[in-house]
Amino acid sequence: MAVLAVIALSVTYLIGAARAGGTVVTASTRAAATSSTQPVAYPINGAPGINVGGKAKVAGTPDTLRLDLSVVASATSVSEALASANRSASAVQKSLLDNDVAKKDLQTSGLNIQPEYDYSNNSSPRLKGYQVTESISARLRDMSRAGDVIGKAVSAGGNTVRVNGISLDLEDTGALVSSARDKAFADAKAKAEQYARAAGRSLGDVISISEDVTTPSPIPMPYGLNAASAKDMASVPIEPGSQDVSVSVTVLFELR
Repeated sequence: MAVLAVIALSVTYLIGAARAGGTVVTASTRAAATSSTQPVAYPINGAPGINVGGKAKVAGTPDTLRLDLSVVASATSVSEALASANRSASAVQKSLLDNDVAKKDLQTSGLNIQPEYDYSNNSSPRLKGYQVTESISARLRDMSRAGDVIGKAVSAGGNTVRVNGISLDLEDTGALVSSARDKAFADAKAKAEQYARAAGRSLGDVISISEDVTTPSPIPMPYGLNAASAKDMASVPIEPGSQDVSVSVTVLFELR
């Protein structure tokens, strides 16, 4: 009877634990639970490893200014409007080239021709002519002269010129990325060494490295400008400020 009572009690306990979603701890499950609390290791040829991340950010000065402008001309015929726009665009391009803008950095970026209508006198729309817009993009690499170069280009094009905006960009990022890589790896290694000391171990070889590099995007700076304000533009220096290059690395070290 005593044996039956123990068996019945064990069955009741097992059923109750199952119904409650619990786990019955036996000698084997206790050992498994104990081992599951140990730090997860990355087996590398039988040795444990440690996976750490490092980050670094390095600031650089924008080295390029992108200029976006357009010339707008109107006339009673398409050919006249186009000829007028072409003259202004050619004058703007010549001014930029004469002021050390490389030909490879100068681009005709758009052409738009649209009719113009007269809606006056509450009458039906009357075609009065055509408007031609030619867009030009240029990259200025001498930041110290950028304001002067833009002012001269606008003056060369006359009243048809509109500056749509400028943007500052950091194109030469090679040295900055290299510096950020060194600092990010040093950050990761310092963390790994700290963890290794805390665990009473030492760092072994680097098993793998992965990285994520973030370079800055051009910073747009809206700049409405026409010929009337070109002289003012020429006297205003453009301050490039700074932009950041970031590198994040993940390094897997062997632990000894």
